[in-house]
Amino acid sequence: MTAEQHAQNHPEIWRRFSPRETLLRYIWYLGAVFVAVWSISNLDIPWFYFLDAHLQAYDLAYRMWPPDLEFLEILVDPLLETIHIATLGTVATVVIAFPIAFLAARNTSPNAATWFVGRFILVTSRSVNTVVWGLLFVAIFGPGPMAGIWAIAFRSIGFMGKLVAEAIEEIDEGVVEAIESTGASRLQVLWYGILPQVLPVIYGTTVYRWDINIRESTVLGFVGAGGIGILLYSSINQFQWQEVSLMLIAVFGVVLISEFVSATVRQRIT
Repeated sequence: MTAEQHAQNHPEIWRRFSPRETLLRYIWYLGAVFVAVWSISNLDIPWFYFLDAHLQAYDLAYRMWPPDLEFLEILVDPLLETIHIATLGTVATVVIAFPIAFLAARNTSPNAATWFVGRFILVTSRSVNTVVWGLLFVAIFGPGPMAGIWAIAFRSIGFMGKLVAEAIEEIDEGVVEAIESTGASRLQVLWYGILPQVLPVIYGTTVYRWDINIRESTVLGFVGAGGIGILLYSSINQFQWQEVSLMLIAVFGVVLISEFVSATVRQRIT
């Protein structure tokens, strides 16, 4: 059999990537490995600590059990304060993020300048961590839940505003044009043409963000912004590991309940 007959009888085997694409993928993989190795080599990690890490973890778990149930009486109020911080912070987020979302959406922003301002606010909010916002507001309001509420709110504005703005940009413009054709004002167009289309996104995002804020508010006490974090930080510093385990279980229970509530509400909305 000649080479030409063999080629006709046995066509070329299908390959997912061309040789050039395969080469580029290998270069990408090698680059990623190089960056990972370079990063680890510059961290100066004391690897010898890993030799007995499992023993230290076992010892810590042994000292955390059983949880100190007598501490529960002291724990209830800070735990409720944590939930209140997350809830009020989420309410403040909705009030502030809603108008900013309309500024940050191209089809509802009055001009390019207001669109830039809206986007700048959303990016600024997301780029600063909740704990950093907590430090700033502790310096402004002093230690306590007020600083925690505004830390939660200012961190959440970027998250919620971005999702709502994207939902506004994806609305059915036909509905808007139909309402505009009746001679409706701009406010009426927003109220009857745009708002009903984005309300499910607003409801779902609000509940989802509240769920996230429950978790984030638990660590705000580390910087003096109220909540259970103050007790948690104090117990860790005093090596009261049985109190720490009780707080971790309590936080886990609250997060589990908030997750269930969030999932139930989102399911009813959709």
